Amino acid sequence: MVESASLDHVSGQQVLGAVARQAGIAPGDRDWADFEQRFNRHFPDLARLFHSLYGSRPDFQDQLTSLVLECARAWKDRPANLKVLDSEREANSDWFQSNRMLGGVCYVDRYATDLEGVRARIPYFKELGLTYLHLMPLFLAPEPLSDGGYAVSSYRVVNPRLGTMDQLRDLAAELRANGISLVVDFIFNHTSNEHEWARKAADGDPRYSDYYWIFPDRTMPDAFEQNVREIFPEDHPGSFVPLPDGRWVWATFHTFQWDLNYSNPEVFRAMAGEMLFLANQGIDILRMDAVAFIWKRLGTSCENLPEAHTLLRAFNAVCRLAAPSLLFKSEAIVHPDEVALYIDPAECQLSYNPLQMALIWEAMATRDVSLLAQALERRHSIPSGTSWVNYVRSHDDIGWTFADEDAAELGINGFDHRRFLNSFYVNRFPGSFAHGVPFQDNPRTGDCRISGTTASLCGLEDGTAEAIRRILLAHSIAFSTGGVPLLYLGDEVGQLNDYQYALEDGHEADSRWVHRPQFPAERYAQRNDPSTPEGAIFAGLRRMTAVRASAPELAGTRLIPFAANKRGVLGYQRPGEGTLILALANFSDQPQVISAETLSGFAAEALDVLSDAQVRIDQGFVLGPQDYVWLRVTAAAPGFGSPLS
Repeated sequence: MVESASLDHVSGQQVLGAVARQAGIAPGDRDWADFEQRFNRHFPDLARLFHSLYGSRPDFQDQLTSLVLECARAWKDRPANLKVLDSEREANSDWFQSNRMLGGVCYVDRYATDLEGVRARIPYFKELGLTYLHLMPLFLAPEPLSDGGYAVSSYRVVNPRLGTMDQLRDLAAELRANGISLVVDFIFNHTSNEHEWARKAADGDPRYSDYYWIFPDRTMPDAFEQNVREIFPEDHPGSFVPLPDGRWVWATFHTFQWDLNYSNPEVFRAMAGEMLFLANQGIDILRMDAVAFIWKRLGTSCENLPEAHTLLRAFNAVCRLAAPSLLFKSEAIVHPDEVALYIDPAECQLSYNPLQMALIWEAMATRDVSLLAQALERRHSIPSGTSWVNYVRSHDDIGWTFADEDAAELGINGFDHRRFLNSFYVNRFPGSFAHGVPFQDNPRTGDCRISGTTASLCGLEDGTAEAIRRILLAHSIAFSTGGVPLLYLGDEVGQLNDYQYALEDGHEADSRWVHRPQFPAERYAQRNDPSTPEGAIFAGLRRMTAVRASAPELAGTRLIPFAANKRGVLGYQRPGEGTLILALANFSDQPQVISAETLSGFAAEALDVLSDAQVRIDQGFVLGPQDYVWLRVTAAAPGFGSPLS
């Protein structure tokens, strides 16, 4: 029997000495001195985490030494300007919690043709106020079927249609010089079947076959599939797909996306190398794709396992050694309790807020804010040193991710409510204003998810003033609840669905392309004309951005619930030093009066920071249909700072 390695026997100085010899480090090297300082601070965490994952292996210490060697080489190769950035952000670790943060996301080809086109749009990004730009998957991928770029064939080669790695590195530098951080996806649960590792595995190379979950027959796949759910049943049944030689490979999502085997430490080391390579190109934030699926264990659902969190923490420890300013953003579209578990300064410092997104749309359809208010009270608070990324919609579909048990407390049947919401947003419900398109529709069960741009889902195709108000109302929540507000670029000028999406090669079976239209040049041309829908939306969002940047209360994520005592009105407070912002948002179709009694905890006068007007609230306050306000208020009595709900 092979004895497992004991962490007590792992000497940091022995590892460091071995790394110095193998890396050819000269005594007195300044970079090495910096690395040694980081090593002394962070190696104990890395060793503990790595041991938790791989300590049972006889080659554990060799694997750990090789990992640290990879870190040392990456640090040695890290450009000097990025090392300066590392120091600056270590001294200002909450930089991403600023009230000046504003994110934008786009597909390079659809929004700007290529990377040079993105670079040419930097002046517009500054006009909009962006400080964070997420470029959707842009690395080499199979054509035409690539799952929107999420089937990666190389993490070190940019899709030639979009540009080169040199251009990406130059773009990152120019964005940084203009105060904009660059975000890209790190698809680390799987690679495409055209990745070099996958090609070698398909050819039978035993080393690379161990990079994936490949089995000689159906025995183990059948055993795993007793507990694992199908993600895309219309693509393939179960979680495994056959190889030409009779073997079976794990493919959670599409047949051409093969899951990596993180029980093999060589896979961890290889992916750490890819991560550090991207960090050294100037990437500021990695969107960690499909974090819930990255660890597998027989007899479980293979989702949200404890080892998934250990992996993320270990990758963080790697970054603290070799790319200290790099941050992670989690993408976990799972039960809200599970989403929260990935949000931690040592795990994912940022996280999408899928529950808030879904419930904004739920409140829009029902004209009832109960579920959204409950979520803000119960699920908004996250650890210090972390931040939400709040969005109205993304590149992906809208799924109704609220917890059934939360809904039940409000007398709502989750299954029936999802069926209603699906019907409403694909315009199958009488009186619906939405022009959504079903994704993965199952007419028999009523189950589906929703595709559509913000403008189309809000009814702008009908040309109504209510649609413009809905668009701005939805964004007012994302901009004021706390975190980084994120715009899908084009939404700020009211882009509509692209109903011709199915004519594009590879898109015909994926309705999500309906809300990924090409750059709407004619709409951008109207953005400075407030008499147009484009201009009204753009002006409203620019006003929110400017006000948010000047309101210190809107920095960070701290939020205090506030009961407006109206079924259709959402309320919450963002506390500052001696003042707070009271946000009120009317999701109903009628004016709503917030009573003087409800507002009695505040002084008689308030400042409407969006209009810059002084208002009296001691006699109550009237909100128009789909209207919202951010009121700077002070307490009327002692005890300011406590919840005034």
